[in-house]
Amino acid sequence: MITHTVLFRLRPELPEVERSEAMQRFRDGILGLDRNALRCLSVHVGFNANPSESWDICLTATFADMADLAHYAAHPDHVCVAAALKPLLAGRACVDSVS
Repeated sequence: MITHTVLFRLRPELPEVERSEAMQRFRDGILGLDRNALRCLSVHVGFNANPSESWDICLTATFADMADLAHYAAHPDHVCVAAALKPLLAGRACVDSVS
């Protein structure tokens, strides 16, 4: 099993309304994807509630193996959702862990 964890930091100069709307659009977009078509076993998107931390969004998804994760990463529906958030990002970190 592969757990795909991605942290996103939005650009600090974005107005709060724009940040909030972008975060919600991203969550809705990811959660609206067809998990079966993307070979994703589970997915969660959460927003940071701790103001002393620097990351804004956490995505956690699980996959049977790295091949399924690669399929998800390259799938056009996922690419479209990710591309909409990309111009608003100041940072991204990812860990793909084996359990």
